[in-house]
Amino acid sequence: MASQTSDLAHGLTAAPPRALPIAALGLWLRHHQRAIRRVQWAVIAIYAALLIVPALAPEPTRTSHIWSSVVLFAQFAFWGIWWPFVLVSMVLIGRTWCGVFCPEGALSEIVSARGLGRATPHWIKWRGWPFAAFVATTIYGQMVSVYQYPKPVLVILGGSTLAAMAVGFVYGRDKRVWCRYLCPVNGVFGLLAKLAPVHYAVDRVAWDEWRRGPHGKAPALNCAPLVAVRTMRGASACHMCGRCAGFKDAVALELRPTSQEVVRVAGRDPSPWETALIVFGLLGVAPGAFLWSSSPWLVTIKQRLAEWLVAHDLVFLLEPTLPWWILTNYPAHNDTLSPLDGALLVAYILATAVVLGAAILVCLAAAARALGPFAAARVHHLAQSLIPIAACGVFLGLSATTLGQLRADGLSLAFVPPLRIALLVGASAWSVGLAWSVAGVYARSVPARTAAATSVGVAVAISAFNWVLMFWIW
Repeated sequence: MASQTSDLAHGLTAAPPRALPIAALGLWLRHHQRAIRRVQWAVIAIYAALLIVPALAPEPTRTSHIWSSVVLFAQFAFWGIWWPFVLVSMVLIGRTWCGVFCPEGALSEIVSARGLGRATPHWIKWRGWPFAAFVATTIYGQMVSVYQYPKPVLVILGGSTLAAMAVGFVYGRDKRVWCRYLCPVNGVFGLLAKLAPVHYAVDRVAWDEWRRGPHGKAPALNCAPLVAVRTMRGASACHMCGRCAGFKDAVALELRPTSQEVVRVAGRDPSPWETALIVFGLLGVAPGAFLWSSSPWLVTIKQRLAEWLVAHDLVFLLEPTLPWWILTNYPAHNDTLSPLDGALLVAYILATAVVLGAAILVCLAAAARALGPFAAARVHHLAQSLIPIAACGVFLGLSATTLGQLRADGLSLAFVPPLRIALLVGASAWSVGLAWSVAGVYARSVPARTAAATSVGVAVAISAFNWVLMFWIW
């Protein structure tokens, strides 16, 4: 009874009348925030060990294995297990990783509680940061071979963590300003969470009735990622931490159709920056980053440019003179990049992003036009249907690191090619299905709806073909 009285004083009910079994899980999270803090500290310790220890450890030899080298183990843990399956978790359970486990978010909030508490400036709230940060981090990671060596991991992930703590110390009070605006993967996580079958649903009527009822005035709800809970309609920005569960008897964890947010919510607030992240980021920059090292086109261009440089006495551009934190430079591993390599790498990724993004954007524009007079908002809404194929591509690209290490350790992985095909086909079908549903919001006839879904299907095929190139042609 005492616990229930305390909950009522904070605008929380012990069990909302409409609670379902899954809603009880949300309430459990609310009641066990201290346990979540302990989990976060444990993850922080593991994260710090995986960042720091490999950077100080001896480099692996040709006979080293995942179980015998801390460097290879950390590489496998980060890029083979950690990040690929964090992406999967976004699709399955929303941004629970962010709210319950993420070490960077937890540290940012902890520091914010003891920081300066200044108001967040407008430049931080720029809506283009998720796209810009994703592109910059992805390209820089390729320049320094972040998937292969521990020091670049320490620079990129460790630098991001320090930046998160610095932003938390200066701005906000008990908030995650970094997570809300600046985190390089915030935009990607937000997109993937739109597909999750769970979310915190808000009953606006119950929320407003609480204010008019006999409960008294509830204190302001402290949402660390700065979500306006009362008007929240989806799971994109929510960190699924459970703190708001039961608030004013109006917030509850619920199941939902996986298409709900893309089809019914995304169109209400069309976002050009989200479209840029999907079309030019996940479907352009990401494939370019994974494909450049195996591209025969890049090899041909490099050979011709190298011949031209030699003929014009510009040989210094062919020598690996830059430090490892600018361009990969590990002579002991016979792994170096010259300024020419670096310039071509960046140019290839950007060119891939522009070409693929432009082709996909044309398909989306054609789909929008098939549904009636052209409207940019419709293009942005249709772009949301590409989230499944975009997510699948990034997962396949990251998991290639895992599988490469396992093969090097002698494991037979005959099941992988059929599994990759199944994932690509499934994600493609999911995207086309979403396109059909989104088109149904606007279509006045079945032929128009079919034409729109077909146009999006061409965009899906373009996206899937990149991974066919990587895994079966190149």
